[in-house]
Amino acid sequence: MKGKYLIYTTLVAAMCVANGCTKIEEGNYDVVLADDFYTNKNEVISAVLRPYTHANAWVTPSGQDNWWRASELSADQLAWPTKGRHGEDGGKWKRLHYHTWTVDEAGINQAWILLFGGLGYCNSPIEIISAADLSRMGITEEERQSYLAELKLFRAFHYLKAMDLWGGLPIATNTTDPLRPATSSRQEIFNFVEKEIKDNIAAAPKLSRAMVGRMSQAGAYAMLTELYLNAEAWTGTPRWDDCIAAADMVITGQGGAQNGTMALDPNITDQFKTTNDLSKEAIFSIAYNYTIAAFEPSWPGEFYHFKQREIYGGGRNGNDGIVLIPGVYTTFGDNDLRKSEWLLEGPQLNFVTGAPVTGSEEYNNQPLVFVDNIRKNRSGSTVSNMSEGEENSGVRFNKYKLGNQAAGLGGIPIDPNYNNTDWNVYRLTWIYFAKAEAIMRRNGGVADATALQLINDCHLRAFAPANQAAATYTAATLTMDELLAERGREFIFEGFRRQDLIRWNKFTTATWWDHNASATTRNLYPIPQQQRDLNPNLTQNPGYN
Repeated sequence: MKGKYLIYTTLVAAMCVANGCTKIEEGNYDVVLADDFYTNKNEVISAVLRPYTHANAWVTPSGQDNWWRASELSADQLAWPTKGRHGEDGGKWKRLHYHTWTVDEAGINQAWILLFGGLGYCNSPIEIISAADLSRMGITEEERQSYLAELKLFRAFHYLKAMDLWGGLPIATNTTDPLRPATSSRQEIFNFVEKEIKDNIAAAPKLSRAMVGRMSQAGAYAMLTELYLNAEAWTGTPRWDDCIAAADMVITGQGGAQNGTMALDPNITDQFKTTNDLSKEAIFSIAYNYTIAAFEPSWPGEFYHFKQREIYGGGRNGNDGIVLIPGVYTTFGDNDLRKSEWLLEGPQLNFVTGAPVTGSEEYNNQPLVFVDNIRKNRSGSTVSNMSEGEENSGVRFNKYKLGNQAAGLGGIPIDPNYNNTDWNVYRLTWIYFAKAEAIMRRNGGVADATALQLINDCHLRAFAPANQAAATYTAATLTMDELLAERGREFIFEGFRRQDLIRWNKFTTATWWDHNASATTRNLYPIPQQQRDLNPNLTQNPGYN
């Protein structure tokens, strides 16, 4: 498992832990975020790795207002409702759910700060590594170009995700000039990202065990796949053939593989367990290793109940926050293993003793039962909205597993890899779905044999052999609407739902649970007013004052 630990064994003291890498000031695309020189190879490598630890803050459910929250809590699967005396938080979760956010929304501004802070962590070492004499540190010219390519690709990843949220953006490729860059159009950002990827992909390392948690050629092809999949929504021009070609580069292993060869994992759990660095289908992940570096996943705070550690035998609880919107649970068939493996519903039992776990709020000292509704059941109310929850409201996240620190009932041993679970940003299943969607859109919404094979190869892993025949998609059953529904089931919690709804023209036109249709201008977030105050050259998106 040596490859996974490279990030942590190189100057661990220089790496931030989950919350320590986010104290970035506003307007940080014009701030130098590193020393102006390096004295040895370890310092260079540490600077190359620094953006990855920061990415934990903005690309994962990290407990912070970031790209992930803006992408998932505004869509039709997840919400953070008020539950009793918890979760009101100034109404910010409701504004995300209702699409009523404002130009001075603190959470949207924080997402901007985190993303542009990450850009700064890329720009600074790019500048220094480009100019410094690295040969005196034992770094070859080939290694220099490899570091630069990796950093430029990861910088392009930041821009891709920022473009997803805001559309047009300032392009800043160094730390000082221009001091207050103007807004470039979304088309210009798209072109910039595409060019950066194509210009640097060949010099970047191929994906391998040594590149776990880092941007590689495979990650770059995955970025191109995402870019082209969304090209019509983002620029008005479809790029379906380009999407298929980029996906094929990943699928055929042209960009390398994390563990031997690029392949789908045979089951639906390998990508989400404590040893998921051994997954064959992982392409790019935010890597964690609590055992070595005390760098742990941040998502328990988003999803876990106040007493969740009793349920899984670990040491971490959460804020009882994000849950499934009522009814999403029933979109999974009873034979679908994702329903039982990835979601928590019903009575919760102590991992060690098997006794009922009890609540701590409305259900204090009473059995804790997660329910597929959001309402005040204790008082017999049938009112269901973002304000009416209790501590047990909503089906819960169980997709990623932390492992267990205590031995479990029935002889379950302690997990030696507890708290080491990587968060997948791209996995091969997503690439299969992207290629299949591009084929169907190119074919007028019809699934051909290739598209069916791609989706069924992924889908049937979620069913026992006896149930696979009934679960197999055909050209008649794999419609575009069904593909969107299946994407929702397969990639729930993974950050793509808002993007998917926009491609299907449903993000602002559809209704769900406690959400009504919104203005089409809400397909983009506003440029934060705080940033426009700092940089008057930024142009506000249409529909916002």
